Amino acid sequence: MSDVRDRGRDALARNAWGDAYAHLSSADRESSLDADDLERLATAAYLVGKEAESHDAWARAHHASLEAGDLEHAARCAFWLGFDLLNRGEHAQGGGWLARARRVLDEGGCDSVERGYLLTPLGVQQGAQGDFEGAYATFGEAAGIGDRFKDRDLVTLARHGQGRSLINLGRIAEGVALLDEVMVAVTAGDVSPVVAGVIYCSVLSACHEIFDWRRAREWTEALSRWCASQPDLVPYRGQCMVRRAEVLRLQGEWRNAIDEVTRAREWLSHPPGGGAGPAWYQLAELHRLRGEFGKAEEAYREASQNGRKPQPGLALLRLVQGQVDAAAAAIRRVYDEAQDRRDRSLMLPAYIEIMLEAQDVAAARAAADELAVLADQFGMPYLSAVSAQAMGAVLLAEHEPQAALTALRRAAATWRDMDAPYEAARVRVLIGLACRALGDRDGEQLELDAARQAFGRLGAAPDAARLRQLTQAKAAKTKGGLTARETTVLRLVAKGKTNKAIAADLGISEKTVARHVSNIFTKLGVSSRAAATAHAYEEGLV
Repeated sequence: MSDVRDRGRDALARNAWGDAYAHLSSADRESSLDADDLERLATAAYLVGKEAESHDAWARAHHASLEAGDLEHAARCAFWLGFDLLNRGEHAQGGGWLARARRVLDEGGCDSVERGYLLTPLGVQQGAQGDFEGAYATFGEAAGIGDRFKDRDLVTLARHGQGRSLINLGRIAEGVALLDEVMVAVTAGDVSPVVAGVIYCSVLSACHEIFDWRRAREWTEALSRWCASQPDLVPYRGQCMVRRAEVLRLQGEWRNAIDEVTRAREWLSHPPGGGAGPAWYQLAELHRLRGEFGKAEEAYREASQNGRKPQPGLALLRLVQGQVDAAAAAIRRVYDEAQDRRDRSLMLPAYIEIMLEAQDVAAARAAADELAVLADQFGMPYLSAVSAQAMGAVLLAEHEPQAALTALRRAAATWRDMDAPYEAARVRVLIGLACRALGDRDGEQLELDAARQAFGRLGAAPDAARLRQLTQAKAAKTKGGLTARETTVLRLVAKGKTNKAIAADLGISEKTVARHVSNIFTKLGVSSRAAATAHAYEEGLV
């Protein structure tokens, strides 16, 4: 037994978590391990994803430490058990173990680093209740205890908590700078693997909350390299796996994203009610983008049943299925209900897209203006690109192709910098339509061809189909590249009517008529109403 136990200790020191768990659990079956080795067993079990076995080992290590009179060790074991239970959503049991840890320290009169660890759940609770100033102070106190006892794990946990608190206080630049500092310590191996996993997942969640996908991607790649050196490690748990899937989706790695979110769904489904809704929602989004509508429908339903609202994804599914009225009704309800600025930032792009399809340009314009304000408040490239793209689409609908092109090219540059191929392809379609409206046929063709190839590589079947419809619609237009509305305006111009008279006949503004006339001149390559009229008769347009 001693030999097996020693092999387990050695494996743990080498970060061979699977071997460590196998040897230590084998030694434990032969003869119960002492408190130190039970703590090692608990750590190994946690790192290979055996949470029930880890909890059992932590509890036994706690009791063994109490029997040995090692109160500080007993408190630390109780802390880690309670902390993990809280993270699993088992608040009653988790809170009970944390209370036990505090009682052990109080009764023993211990001045130890464990008191600092016990402050971290308090800081989390204060943050959850909206007391971000209090949370920041509590984490600062914990960091001070960690510094006093030279405990890197505690210092790193506490600094990370301060970073999250600063973000919630609106001091985003300070907060992410502190999180970057913490992540450097994690990737350098300055903290234990358990703490590294906790912080990694939390930092990804922070990036998600503030739309900082560039930072999320960078830290995901760094941590992936770190985890690759530990093949037995199960580093991504639950919501952390969902966040990683979102990064993969943005990178265009849709197949890998589906694999990751499927694992997340399975992890979060045990026990039932473990919060699998976000995983189901992300899976639905991926199926929608790939045109797998039946699977998407089922996944949105599962998301709803597991506590995650299926919007705005379900409304976008209805839109791509051609059910514009159903999509509009759903997204209008979501628009009215969303209050939090992050929720509105997530909802507004879908609302704008659907309103434009529903021909409600005024509603789309108001939403695009609101989104621009929110993007400025967050100050993140991702949301700025989303806002610029939405504004470009609205400007196109308002027949302002030159202004639209300026906004769309700004969005395209950001998507390229972020290496987000799907978003880049979608904005290229809009740029192509702006070029079409300006009479730049070469520019239109280049942009639409690039988008078509990107959709093909990604497997974005609905977008590819939509692009084919746009191309066919162009082919069906009248000679000279004029739209149906422009042809109507040209007929009235050829009859000698003024812009004011045309506006009255068509029920549109005089400004809109002037814009149509300008577009007609550009497309026909003429500079006067007489020349446009002559060209119309020559081409048989009137």
